Amino acid sequence: MDSFCVQMRASILSNPHSDASKPSFSAMMVENTRQKVLRLFDADPEHWDVVFTANATAAVKLVMECFAGHEQGFDYLYHLNSHTSLVGVREQSQNSRCLATPEEMEYWLSGSQLLPEKSVDRPTLFAYPAQSNMNGERLPLSWPSRIRGSAHHKDTYTLLDVAALVSTSPLDLTNHATAPDFVTMSFYKIFGFPDLGALLVRKASARVLRCRKYFGGGTTEMIGCIGTSWVERKEKSMHARLEDGTIAIRSILALSCAIDTHRNLFDGLARVSEHTAWLAKILYDRLASLKHANGTPVCQLYKAPMSMYGDSNSQGATVTFNVRKSDGSWKSGSEVGALLRANDIHVRTGSLCNPAGMASALGLSSEDLRVAFESGFRCNQPGNDVRGDIPFGMIRATMGAMSTLGDVMTIVNFIEKHLIELPHKAPQSLGGALSGLPEDISITTASFDEKSVVEAGQPAVRMLKESTRPGPVRTFWTALFSCISKRK
Repeated sequence: MDSFCVQMRASILSNPHSDASKPSFSAMMVENTRQKVLRLFDADPEHWDVVFTANATAAVKLVMECFAGHEQGFDYLYHLNSHTSLVGVREQSQNSRCLATPEEMEYWLSGSQLLPEKSVDRPTLFAYPAQSNMNGERLPLSWPSRIRGSAHHKDTYTLLDVAALVSTSPLDLTNHATAPDFVTMSFYKIFGFPDLGALLVRKASARVLRCRKYFGGGTTEMIGCIGTSWVERKEKSMHARLEDGTIAIRSILALSCAIDTHRNLFDGLARVSEHTAWLAKILYDRLASLKHANGTPVCQLYKAPMSMYGDSNSQGATVTFNVRKSDGSWKSGSEVGALLRANDIHVRTGSLCNPAGMASALGLSSEDLRVAFESGFRCNQPGNDVRGDIPFGMIRATMGAMSTLGDVMTIVNFIEKHLIELPHKAPQSLGGALSGLPEDISITTASFDEKSVVEAGQPAVRMLKESTRPGPVRTFWTALFSCISKRK
């Protein structure tokens, strides 16, 4: 933010479309930032273009509009773990299908048909996330090259959503021949700011995007309106053709500053990946070890069978769970999430914008969801989300570059203190949390340079710079006894 403010005070930003013969500072800054984005993912500008969008969803929607413009429409397949924004593309397709199991996915990749016989001129779009935004499972990056090299998948293109992956891990697009055709992302998930996204287009596949019907300001060479209607679109690049109107130049300037600052702070996404993988494994192991007094596990953890915490190829820095009572029944995920957030522990609850993945993990069919909806249930509504002894949501904790071991232990300690049921003792009252009053928690945290040290079988932390998070608010009795002690 400091770097961005300095740039804003020192720069005059104008419409990049103003004068093509003499590019303005704005135009040069935008093109320089495109190059920074490509370098961030080892993408050669000879083979890749960057189209700036509002976010990953806008990038997905842009690809959908281009495919929908084909005369015969398009067919669409999407992976079980797809974000809601990928699922929504099906509404514009001629035929669509969710690839709901690993067996079905492999069956289709091997060349078998799962959709009705398609028109010769109708392209197929396959979309999937590099990392599930539900449970952090990482899917193979080899699928695009398998599809491109298969005689059974002619005119089939791959859209890879990397929004969750690149928040904590690098993406290597060096080999454009094996890379996906289109890559979508949101930069705020990496840097926190700005609110900006991008569509990375493999130039060898760009021709399939040329059928988009809509055009906006700055994307055309000339337009005829009176009498015969006609339009000639820009051909120089895909970003010139697809970036409608004046692009978000201030957000792009902020992105340029964010890329530099992030690299200076964390030395690249590879280092962030190592750090967050370490934290996620500790959190997963600690939650898995928690038990009520009668031996019943406290947390039901949702991990893909083939993924493994600590292995960055198969698992991201996300831990997803629900909480059980000592009798095995479920606690409401919505209520647990509210308790955590009231105590300054921010988690995501609900279906996590991953409808198929969530339903599959919880054993819910489309019919089950329809019945719940008809009875008045809504996703992410406050209150009890357990219906018929089945939870209709989850709790997700995600690590980031600035997360610390202290953050992990705060979550674990809170669950140990308030959600584990002891013998002959009801669960501790959370009146303060329920009424919005935070717990009295002070915990030592460490800088990004923390490293695990094992002492007496427990992970400890070696810190280069130690700091203490102040406890939010002391209770009345704590304050009173403190005053009495001082008076004595």
